Amino acid sequence: MNRTPRSLLFACTRNAVRSPMAEALARQRLEPGTVIASAGVEPGTVNPFAVAVMDEAGIDIHNHLAMTFEELSGSSFDLVIALSAIAFREAMAYAASRPIAVEHWDVVDPTSNEGSREQRLIAFRSVRDDLEARIRKRFPNHV
Repeated sequence: MNRTPRSLLFACTRNAVRSPMAEALARQRLEPGTVIASAGVEPGTVNPFAVAVMDEAGIDIHNHLAMTFEELSGSSFDLVIALSAIAFREAMAYAASRPIAVEHWDVVDPTSNEGSREQRLIAFRSVRDDLEARIRKRFPNHV
């Protein structure tokens, strides 16, 4: 399925790093009117390193409110893009009784990177840039 979905959900483990970054990047890329959201398998809060590297790109995610799949029980999407293995399993269960396409993008979790502040920022920048490249490739005919 390469057409542009009318509604798109990015999912990861805690909705704290990868999925809010992907959501914000997709909002910049896809047409206005496309419903774009993100969720996690577990509850979380937006990671300050994710906020910092998105700020560097001119995108503000500091007010992101993390949601879980449970909170989306009444919602439906055309496409769910899972960014972790655990999110992929949850997305498949979420889509089981709905006409939803599910894709799995194996995106590194930068929170496992330890080191100096700069080393951690480098890891988060790498994930941001990876997500941006994947979104551009998946949705090539857009802004």
